[in-house]
Amino acid sequence: MNQRIGILGGGQLGKMLYSAGSQLDMDLHFLDGQPDCPVAKVAPSVQVGGLKDPKAILAFGADKDILTIEIEKVNTAVLEELRQSGKKVFPQPHVIELIQDKGRQKEFYASDDIPSSDFALYHSKEAARSEVSSGRWTYPFVQKMRTDGYDGRGVHMIRSEADWDDAFPNNFLIEAAVDIKKELAVVTCTDTQGHTICYDPVEMVFHPEANLLLYQLAPADVSASIRTSAQKLAKDVAQKYGVVGLLAVELFVDQEDQLLVNEVAPRPHNSGHHTIEACYTSQYENHLRAISGLPLGDHGLISPSLLLNILGNPECSGPVHYEGMEKVLAIAGANVHLYGKTMTKPYRKMGHINLLDPDTSVLVERYQQILQTLKVITK
Repeated sequence: MNQRIGILGGGQLGKMLYSAGSQLDMDLHFLDGQPDCPVAKVAPSVQVGGLKDPKAILAFGADKDILTIEIEKVNTAVLEELRQSGKKVFPQPHVIELIQDKGRQKEFYASDDIPSSDFALYHSKEAARSEVSSGRWTYPFVQKMRTDGYDGRGVHMIRSEADWDDAFPNNFLIEAAVDIKKELAVVTCTDTQGHTICYDPVEMVFHPEANLLLYQLAPADVSASIRTSAQKLAKDVAQKYGVVGLLAVELFVDQEDQLLVNEVAPRPHNSGHHTIEACYTSQYENHLRAISGLPLGDHGLISPSLLLNILGNPECSGPVHYEGMEKVLAIAGANVHLYGKTMTKPYRKMGHINLLDPDTSVLVERYQQILQTLKVITK
């Protein structure tokens, strides 16, 4: 616990990593491009520098024992240089680099017999449209940017010829549209000895327009066999990547109850926010334990939970104001996490709320109450 840990990224995930690490008095340091990033409000050691800037990363890593990330958009070549110089870097740079590219992710699943939807990679819209004309694809299907997509950005549903007008112009993949019954996620954590734990699967419900998570339920409302299969598949994915630390595995359950891997993230993930209150050991603490060589904590569920994102009003941009927050704080079982972002934007993640109660119907009822009460607007 006396090792100096450097974390690339100072967003909300970094803020929650700091909170978990401070409980164990860990020596955490952060690098972020913005001096007013969320973690700067709580952590004493925040260095300003670009996450792809070689000089900034090398200087930041020079006196650290371990380096990790809270966002994938980092310079993996420099992290590999630091690893070769003797630093511990988790997740490993080659794993981050592979996952940064959604096209390479899909190729990895295909080559390692991991179930996933049919796909193809394209350099241009013209090439893709030619294959649609030849019958390779039938509408509808999904278009995804290979890199830099996040929080619903970088995903475009193509239902007809007219949708090509707004499609991404180049460097994308096309996936077959899955007839989805449910969307699940399993957060895994692997220590330096290769031992992997899997949190209970959660069930995710997405915003129909913004493609952002609206809320999720833990545990997922699925059969025992699907729960077991989801954890087994997620563990298999994590071990095939060989990742150390967290890996969040997003899954589709189709109408025949078959599981398909959608995407993964090698860091703390929105689908694991509930673990802060709902589990004995949060995803954040277990990640820090894993990369530090400490024993992993009990990942069992203490209580059923509903997690909802606090999203910026789609019509508001500017200094943030939370209308109705006093009433939300009075709701039984509501644990509010505000990320410290001073400016709101349409659908921007400003925070989340973990609701805890033994009765799932009560959780949904309180979720509806919060929707009617809390407004993220401008001052």
